[in-house]
Amino acid sequence: MPVFREHTPKRRNIIKDVSHYSDHRNDIKIDFMCRCGYCNDIDSWRNIWFEIDHFVPKEVLQTISEKNYSNLVYSCRSCNNAKRAKWPTNDEKIHNQNNVGFIDPCDDTYNNQFERNELGRINFKTPLGEWMYKALKLYKPQHEIIWNIEVADKLIDEIESLFQKFPNSEFEEKLLPIYREFRKYVKQLGNEG
Repeated sequence: MPVFREHTPKRRNIIKDVSHYSDHRNDIKIDFMCRCGYCNDIDSWRNIWFEIDHFVPKEVLQTISEKNYSNLVYSCRSCNNAKRAKWPTNDEKIHNQNNVGFIDPCDDTYNNQFERNELGRINFKTPLGEWMYKALKLYKPQHEIIWNIEVADKLIDEIESLFQKFPNSEFEEKLLPIYREFRKYVKQLGNEG
């Protein structure tokens, strides 16, 4: 079974003063490796928009500044819109309680909440994971489609490399179906956006 994500993002300790939290965009994108902290979608596919989410929503913040880097998450628009101001505990210091609420995507335990099936669909593994899965709408098909585009892209690179080393029609026969599958997923993604 494929892992939910290969790497847990880690925020650097960035304390520089900024005029607006969006001034952290380049740094947060680097720390999250160009991926949504919540669903792990990569930001390189068209029709997918990426934003900066406040892990603890701005509406709940009392002692944490909305410009505080340690509270920011690089997020696809889908996850950011689904999460919005959801914060069941209404306490900025309590992220989850009784299997309801969120885990910071930079926390290693976030990975334990989810898995992917062989087709790339995200599934929850724990009761808290189930709550986050529904709150973030991780069941949306775009996450599976983007995962499959990445898999196909990597396979295309591998096959092209082999084809350059050992040109023959057998590799070409393998390459064409993968290209066709790749185009199918890219078209699906365009229809989801």
